[in-house]
Amino acid sequence: MPELNSIIMFLTASTLLAFAPGPDNIFVLSQSIAYGRRAGYRITLGLCTGLLFHTSVVAFGIAAIFQTSLIAFNLLKYAGVVYLLYLAFLTFRHAGDKVEIAKGENENRINLYRRGIIMNITNPKVSIFFMAFLPQFASPAKGSITLQIIFLGFLFIIVTLLVFGLISFLAGSIGKALGGSSRFDKWLNIFAGTVLASLAVKLAFTER
Repeated sequence: MPELNSIIMFLTASTLLAFAPGPDNIFVLSQSIAYGRRAGYRITLGLCTGLLFHTSVVAFGIAAIFQTSLIAFNLLKYAGVVYLLYLAFLTFRHAGDKVEIAKGENENRINLYRRGIIMNITNPKVSIFFMAFLPQFASPAKGSITLQIIFLGFLFIIVTLLVFGLISFLAGSIGKALGGSSRFDKWLNIFAGTVLASLAVKLAFTER
């Protein structure tokens, strides 16, 4: 296990990174405003499940493939672009509908959770970031590097759950306070769709 000082530094850095504007927390923010805090919580759980994938990828050395193989990197990247554009299309198509996605149907819960997983997994930059970030806080003198990476990955996930949960709560409260009319719901959907489309464009132009 890493030293206590390293863990404290890691938690501090992870918290700052979780709050820094990025595709994941912007996604949680926009969806929470548009569809409520519960939607944000479910998407956060999905995103953090995706982080389990990236932690495993780094711990067992597979992330190097995304860094060295342009084909593998682009395949995963463009899969994410297509998925984000698909979500944007669905959101724009239902822009005139009353927002009900966060009302509690089981299907919507699963869809929101799955949405977070797919969005996170199809961003190869996360694996490359983890490959650069996590090993800095691991030491061969403290035991298995693989186990230390897994431990640090779980700490990062816990921090992300807390920070994104707070973002979901605050953004959902804002959306609830401002919502109520069908016209406002329409603009919320347009806002959410625009964010999704923007994230797709940003991901499309991402380089290794």
